[in-house]
Amino acid sequence: MTGTSRSAGVTTELLDRHSAVVGLAARARALVEEFAKDAAPYDRVPRTMLDADFVPGAHLNLTLFFRSWLDGCDPSELDTRPLVDRAVSLMRDGMPLHDVLENYRVGMFYLWSQLARSASDTERRLLTEVGLPITKYLSLVMARIASACVEEARTRPWDELERRRGILDALLAGRDPAAWTNGEPAEVGESFLVAVVRLGEPSPGTLTELRHRIHDLPGSLLRRDVGGWTALIPVEPAADSAAATAELAARLGPRAADGTPPSLWVGVSHASTHTAVPASFAEARVVAELGRCLAREEIVCRRQDLRFEYAVAVDSSARHELASVLQPLADQPVLAQTLDAFFTNDCNQNAAARILCVHRNTVTYRLLRIGELTGYDPQHPAEAMTLSAARIAALLETKSFAA
Repeated sequence: MTGTSRSAGVTTELLDRHSAVVGLAARARALVEEFAKDAAPYDRVPRTMLDADFVPGAHLNLTLFFRSWLDGCDPSELDTRPLVDRAVSLMRDGMPLHDVLENYRVGMFYLWSQLARSASDTERRLLTEVGLPITKYLSLVMARIASACVEEARTRPWDELERRRGILDALLAGRDPAAWTNGEPAEVGESFLVAVVRLGEPSPGTLTELRHRIHDLPGSLLRRDVGGWTALIPVEPAADSAAATAELAARLGPRAADGTPPSLWVGVSHASTHTAVPASFAEARVVAELGRCLAREEIVCRRQDLRFEYAVAVDSSARHELASVLQPLADQPVLAQTLDAFFTNDCNQNAAARILCVHRNTVTYRLLRIGELTGYDPQHPAEAMTLSAARIAALLETKSFAA
């Protein structure tokens, strides 16, 4: 074999290997995309791993690991900052450092074991090489996490954080927080803006950044949960709830100028007294979930702006029944798309036709067909209301509404 032939053979082998690694990375990302905390196989993963930042954090870990495996370069501290910040945030919320680091070991083992079960012959050969690169990557990231958490422990009054979590939990459950106030109940606000955060598809670190913005508000109380965050933000008892909501929206930042839906939604409700907090908490959860499921343009959502949608959401039996109204359109995507365009454009057929790039008569025909299949005429005001409610119910069912 000539030198040129050998060189060409090596080049081809390297290209094949690179292609196989890229394919393995794509499969790993797809596995993360299938994440559903209550469905197999994720139902066997420790609950402490499955907070709201799990998916974006897992994607970032995969991106950094495969990049370092391919080019042989360690990720920079800036690259891993969202991962470190998330770990510090988990520790702030009471997770021991041992569990924070253990989650990395368990998570990586779980992911690779899942990949190995369905690996091709080429991928199996690659997986035999992964030991050293993955050990190097995990050691680097875990060392940075441990260093940051130790530094955080030196500077943070952990007893105070635990006390504030106790106050928050008591208020949300409708209990007297006196046991956590050191005999000084006046330090707990009388009235709160209850804010519940739910996520769409945020970039890594989004939730941690949001936490910092809310945490900086004087007297605010925060708690992480699987879906996002819950916060109690003190306001004056006689404060205008609309003004307080607008102030919070401004603090969280403007929505995208191009009209892209936000990556998170905050449901808010005003609790004028301590005893009103549990009901306001329940309301804010529903509103936050509505924002997520309906992909609202506004980051901050209130019940007052979603009265019709709220009424559909809170009655689960009525919601299921309404969603079934559109079942005849399940295998009619064109008709379903037309109905969406019709309602999105305030029942204006001309506007719907422009959006769909069809003639107005085509929209009219499709609406008639929808009426025939569902038994409800979209062009009749009373029946259109039923279809509109059914459309909302179906969206909530599709998006796994849970509040």
